[in-house]
This record gives sequence, structure tokens and C-alpha cells, in this order.
Amino acid sequence: MSGGSAPNSRPGIDRRVVVTGLGAVTPSGLDVPALWDAVVSGRSAITTLDEPEFQGLAVRIGGRIRGFDATGIVDPPLRRRLSPLQLWAIAAADQALAQAGVDPAALRAGAALPWDPARTAVLAATGSGPVDQMQAATRALDARGPRAVPLSVVVHGAPDAAAALLSERYGARGTAHGVTATCASSAIALGDALRRIRHGYADAVLVVGMEDCLNAVNLAANANLRALAGGYETDPAAASRPFDRGRRGFVMSQGAAALLLEAEDAARERRAEPLAVLAGFGESSDAHHPTAPHPRGRGAAQAVAAALADAGLDAHAADGIDHVNAHGTGTPAGDAAELAALDAVFGDRARRIPITATKSSTGHLLGASGAVEAILAIRTLQTGLIPPTINLDDPEFADWDIVRGTARDAGRIRRVLSPSFGFGGHNGAVVLEAPLVDEPQEAR
Repeated sequence: MSGGSAPNSRPGIDRRVVVTGLGAVTPSGLDVPALWDAVVSGRSAITTLDEPEFQGLAVRIGGRIRGFDATGIVDPPLRRRLSPLQLWAIAAADQALAQAGVDPAALRAGAALPWDPARTAVLAATGSGPVDQMQAATRALDARGPRAVPLSVVVHGAPDAAAALLSERYGARGTAHGVTATCASSAIALGDALRRIRHGYADAVLVVGMEDCLNAVNLAANANLRALAGGYETDPAAASRPFDRGRRGFVMSQGAAALLLEAEDAARERRAEPLAVLAGFGESSDAHHPTAPHPRGRGAAQAVAAALADAGLDAHAADGIDHVNAHGTGTPAGDAAELAALDAVFGDRARRIPITATKSSTGHLLGASGAVEAILAIRTLQTGLIPPTINLDDPEFADWDIVRGTARDAGRIRRVLSPSFGFGGHNGAVVLEAPLVDEPQEAR
């Protein structure tokens, strides 16, 4: 499985893509070690939202980031103009670069990137972007008139603004833009990055997923849609219940996560340690309904099958996917459609593959969820531990191997499938692989 110009049986695919850095700012922890510890230990990040802005809402629970300090991340004047999710994104990106052996402070001071700056890209994935800025500007306009509307709405108020901020921060002069596909945004951004590196358009791509819809407007809208788990204000930790008969909907969370992707040859040249290989990607559209998934998981199955094919894997082979970190939001229709999709792709093997739904612990970070779950998948590859699906007290799908209660030590995990699905029928799936596997490239 060599990189560079090694021959490959799949036309047009030339470079293997590795992940060399991870970062996260989430309700479950303000860095990757804290996030992993919370999720693998089965601790819920969901709390009751007691602040005045949430009073009167039908649903007042969510995953909130607490204890985050932006001091020192950006200069105070800029910090005052940015949304919290942009500060989380910057912090997560700094963490990912630092783990990859690139000093973000040195870059800010003018040091050169280890890759050609023109071939270093930044993708900011989000379903909604900094919605707080537009909401605050609208309130200012209504209360005080046009001159009260801040300039930051134009400069920093768009979904792609974080990509521009990070590009400037690090001196990355390759493409820098937003990727928006509701809850599949981060997975699709990872796929975009994979293709850019694989096909020679970039040597390194920083992918940052971010979301903050934990506000009264977005909570009210989703509650009115009956998409959220309601009635858990006195026991919020029990609210997110993927695959459980008592599930009532998803639980909204906020946060950001970052992954640094490199061409394997570029990483090898600078002696960076690969944490995982991004081996395959697939995407599709349900073309079915604005919010409901296709009941048989048609589009989801298409995306998963495409990801496996892209990774050169046979869905029915025993040495293929070892684990699925499911999208698993806890909506009645969504969970059933996801398992229907896996059944369509994997056939008889589907029920023997260990599955977990980590949103039971973290809540649903919407456009950032694909990045968070890719990070958790990589930690599973590194440790052999499959995190538990918590709150799975009464499994509706009892004949499936859904890991519940406590983490499972699976010994060796070689490949993990991490799918993401969103409103609008957006589907994305990635295959993450341990850096070393047994079979040679020619056999795959």
C-alpha cells in the first residue's frame, strides 16, 4: 500500500491520503483526549438549558460547550467580532496542526508551512454557519435602526468565513471555502479533501467542521418540526437514545472539530506520523423529501456502497469493514433507514458488524458531527476500543450487534465506516483505515 506514483488498479487514483492531526472543541471535551475519554466511558454531555433565552421553549436541553477560554487564540479586537463557533474552529485547527508537528504560533509569526502554500487548502464545513451574527444584527436593526448593524455580518457572517480566517492565519494559499450539506457537511468536506489530494490538486488540506445552532430560534424551529427529543429537562443525559424503542428525536449540540489530511508521500517526507488513512468516500442525494430519509435508506446505501468501492473493498468480505460508527441520531425514521441502508449494502454480514452511535453521548453537532465521528473512528482504530451506545435500554433492533452499556475491546480494528446523513437528503460516508494493514495494494 505505497503512496506516490505506485500503480493502482482504480483509474485516476494516484496518492494515498493520511490523517496526521486531530483537534476538537465539543461539549464532551475541549480537546481530543477529553472527548475520547468522555465518549469511550459512556458519559453524556447533554444538560438542561436554564438560561433566560430558552425559557418557554418546548425543548430546553442540549450539548453546550463550557469552560472554553478564547484568550490568546486570537487578538482581542478580532475575538470580539467573531462568533463562538469560529473561535472553536480556530482552536480545533490549532490543535490539529500542533499534533501534526506544525507550530500554529510560528505560522502566525510568519514561519513557512511545511507544504507549498499554494497547494495547502482549508475547508470549513457547517450546516448553518455563524447564525448568531445574523440574529443579533436583525435584533439591532429592529431596535436601533440601520446604523446599528455591525460590519462583521458582511466580513465574518457567512458559512465560509472560517475558511478565510484560517487561510490567512496559517498562510495557506490553496482553495479556502465552505462546504454546506446540513448534517453531512463534514463528511462531504473530508471527501472533497480526499479527492483534492488524491488527484494532485493539493498536498495538504485542513478540514474543520463547526456548528452552533443551540439558540432559541433554531431550537424552536426544530422542536416545531418534531425532530428533537422532548420531555427530558429533568433527565437530559437520558435524552439521546439511538436505536432504542423509546427514542423521540435528536439532541442538538454545538462545537467544532478539525482533521489535517496530507498526501502520504508529503507526510513521509517531513516524517509526520500517520494516525489513519482516509481510504474511501461516497456521497449521494435521497432525492426524496426535505427532512425525512428515504424509508429504505436508498440514498444512504448508495453513499456507503460508493465509499466501499472507492476504498477497494468488498462489502461482503470478512476482511472488509470491522466497525461502523453510525450516524445514529435517535430519530425513529432516521435510525431505521440507516440500518436498512447497511442491510442493503452488507447483506447477511450487516448484523455481525459491531455498530455504535456516539451521538448518544455527544449529542448531534449537526454539520460538525461528521468530523467529530471521524475523529472517534480514528481513536477506535488506534485503541481497538469501540465506544458504547448509551441509553440503549430497550433495543428495537435486537438482532443487530449494537455495542451498548460499556465500551468493547475489539482487539484489532482495521477499517471503520463513518456515515453521515442530513436534511435535504444529503448523504456522505467515509472509510478510515489503520495506517498498516496486511494485504498489499495490488490485492485491494
